[in-house]
Amino acid sequence: MPSPEIILHGTPLSGHAHRVELLLLALGLPYRNEEAPADVRRSDAFRKLNPLGQIPVLQDGDLTFADSNAIMVYLVRRYAPDSTWLPLDPIGAANVQRWLSIAAGEVMHGPSIARLITQFGLKDDKARAQRIAAKLLAFMEEHLATRDYLATVHPTIADLACYSYVAHAPEGGISLKPYPAVRNWLARIEALPFFKPIPPSPLPAELDDDAA
Repeated sequence: MPSPEIILHGTPLSGHAHRVELLLLALGLPYRNEEAPADVRRSDAFRKLNPLGQIPVLQDGDLTFADSNAIMVYLVRRYAPDSTWLPLDPIGAANVQRWLSIAAGEVMHGPSIARLITQFGLKDDKARAQRIAAKLLAFMEEHLATRDYLATVHPTIADLACYSYVAHAPEGGISLKPYPAVRNWLARIEALPFFKPIPPSPLPAELDDDAA
């Protein structure tokens, strides 16, 4: 059974917090959102939860976890250890881990950074982020051309980890129109019964892209 209260510290526009919230909804776990904008993340109280000052942070009773991918592993292993969200077999587990690494690598440094630059004024190299995104999306397109989900034949935390920033790539000036298999995969995630979208960013997407 869940602890008396699970608290998710994040912001509505954070793709990292969004992936955790999707898993909480998928597992049917009761939780409360606690908004943590930049000024809150600089506070001493928040730094006690995560000294790096990053979101999301999850509190589950007396336990506190940071890092979205680590939080998802914890939630599945604690509350749904026999579910298909994180396979127990070595091949499935390895495939999920590969995509969690891609979520923390290419997805973060490509679509996510491009979106942060465009929508939130991050000072970074947008051209580099777009190059990383283009290479990632081409790889994902080939990978998804013959399968429905990233790691196994069913959705896993790998799909949730990669979904949010890929879906919102147009907000960083990255079109998804050249990638039909990726767009079909996004649609499959959005058709899951628990799905909840990220609200629109403050600025319009740079591209009129149906998959934004």
